Amino acid sequence: MAGGGSIGPAGVAKERAEQYRGKVTPSVICACFVAAIGGSIFGYDIGISGGVTSMDAFLEKFFHGVYLKKKHAHENNYCKYDDQGLASFTSSLYLAGLVASLVAGPVTRIYGRRASIVCGGVSFLIGAVLNASAINLGMLLLGRIMLGIGIGFGNQAVPLYLSEMAPTHIRGGMNIMFQLATTFGIFIANMVNYGTQKLQPWGWRLSLGLAAVPALLMTVGGLLLPETPNSLIERGLHERGRKILEKIRGTKDVNAEFQDMLDASELANSIKHPFRNILKRKNRPQLVMAILMPAFQILTGINSILFYAPVLFQSLGFGGNASLYSSALTGAVLCSSTFISIATVDKLGRRFLLISGGIQMITCQVVVAIVLGVKFGDNEHLSKGVSVLVVVIICLFVVAFGWSWGPLGWTVPSEIFPLETRSAGQSITVAVNLLFTFIIAQSFLSLLCALKFGIFLFFAAWITLMTIFIFFFLPETKGIPIEEMIFLWRKHWFWKRLVQHDDDDHTTAHSIQLP
Repeated sequence: MAGGGSIGPAGVAKERAEQYRGKVTPSVICACFVAAIGGSIFGYDIGISGGVTSMDAFLEKFFHGVYLKKKHAHENNYCKYDDQGLASFTSSLYLAGLVASLVAGPVTRIYGRRASIVCGGVSFLIGAVLNASAINLGMLLLGRIMLGIGIGFGNQAVPLYLSEMAPTHIRGGMNIMFQLATTFGIFIANMVNYGTQKLQPWGWRLSLGLAAVPALLMTVGGLLLPETPNSLIERGLHERGRKILEKIRGTKDVNAEFQDMLDASELANSIKHPFRNILKRKNRPQLVMAILMPAFQILTGINSILFYAPVLFQSLGFGGNASLYSSALTGAVLCSSTFISIATVDKLGRRFLLISGGIQMITCQVVVAIVLGVKFGDNEHLSKGVSVLVVVIICLFVVAFGWSWGPLGWTVPSEIFPLETRSAGQSITVAVNLLFTFIIAQSFLSLLCALKFGIFLFFAAWITLMTIFIFFFLPETKGIPIEEMIFLWRKHWFWKRLVQHDDDDHTTAHSIQLP
């Protein structure tokens, strides 16, 4: 056994990260870049939905009641778009994605990460075609469901793929390629909306149909990608796994890392029911993170701004072109800010970015609430100066999200699970993310109408709670090999009382040597 040591409850030997060898190779960069394109389908839909739902031709065809309210000059600013049917257009995708993500877990484990990536791309492609050619609401919603299935598979597999392929010392930055692709997809969608809203009455069809482009890239990329060595070894293909590992690390000296993967796969293959196993006491810290991190990510309120940016800005008194321009600006800011996270996550660490980003987001939400509460009434319009101030503050909020909770809400859950529960853990992460995305997407327009400017204080309260949670309960994962994360929980002031005693695990006959 390379590196010595005895097998512990996590299935890996004592910490031997210092024995890992390898460098950043063109193979791993290309593989991660292609895989990250999967994030663009998620981002494109987030960006495209809000723009399309603010287009008159789309509303007139599918949601005529909302179209009439929008044209009514005396309609309450905060309630113009309050319609559960319109909200269902956006949210139905995420409900379908939630169900699909649970199916994707076993597929990813049994058939590999690439299989789920390809499944996601094909489903999203079908959904894009159905949406672009929709002649009635039923066909439109069916297309949205197919898009949701694609997102469920893609979001389950891509972050996992990135975490497993990336070298330990740059895993955070490589994993954030998923979020970068997501934000780039949002920006492209906003720019597409800005152009197609002038192409009446069929511009909305072009906006929805162009989702086929990232879906096609994801499908082709998935077919060309190498499988991760972790997945190959887990499925018993040890020699192929070692060859891929040597290729992506650029060296034959991969004994320590390969042995960690073998040890982890030995335990993984002994677990017949990963979802049942993940409920055990020893996996409690990872389970809590898999539930709370994606939930908190959505409760920042970012999806409300990104889904309904044109709708939100129109509700705040911006004209049609101005609202689309403003939402395109927020998309560009989000995409740019992700580079900050890529450059700093493996230097400053996950905790620092999450906490500092949380503080900035709280500040921005409170300031926007105060400005709107003082300057914006039910039937008034914001002055030009105040409008610019609102857009600037929202952009500062988006910047903070872009370097913190945006990418790290995916990165941290994808890197903390042991191999035997990794696919199941990622499925839970994606399912919780899509569940809360569905809830917020379905309720935001009603909440905006009911709470008015107080909606921003609602999200500020959640951000305060989650920032406190990270401070006390998330250990720093920077620089920790993905197969040795168990040691992190054993040393944490709170979680160690849960994971130090694994009497229900069949490996308790072996000892683990802690420093």
